[in-house]
Amino acid sequence: MSEPSNEVHELSITRFIAAAPETVYRVWTTRTGEWWAPLPYTTPGVEFDLRPGGICRVDMQAPDGTAMPNEGVFLEVVPNRRIVSTDAFKIGWVPQAAFMTMIVTFEPEGTGTRYTAKARHWTAEACRQHQEMGFQEGWGVVAGQLAALAEAAEAPG
Repeated sequence: MSEPSNEVHELSITRFIAAAPETVYRVWTTRTGEWWAPLPYTTPGVEFDLRPGGICRVDMQAPDGTAMPNEGVFLEVVPNRRIVSTDAFKIGWVPQAAFMTMIVTFEPEGTGTRYTAKARHWTAEACRQHQEMGFQEGWGVVAGQLAALAEAAEAPG
């Protein structure tokens, strides 16, 4: 019998956002459809129940109309600081084929936020596949879209 692996297959991005963690968290959780997908992809459906075991559903759509549904659950929610979700379960803790666990943090840094998004995969193959799908570019673009909305939400005027 083989021993389980303790290796973490992780990809991550980080970005400074010139807005308070509370603002970044609010935009992340309430305006998700506006920033989640790298344009020209869209996010026509979002359903969040921000509590452990609550639904985390985000439906993306490709420019050619291809639907990319993604349903999972939240594992941890610390308002204004940390969100952890996984696609390993559907609502009601029903197991499904897993791709990753997402860990997002909103750390105070000066007058802004150090935003970090991590994707942890069960296997090196899944991690490599996500990298080849354009993880760095795609997640970097959406972090920029999130930053633009959060910074505009906090701008005076």
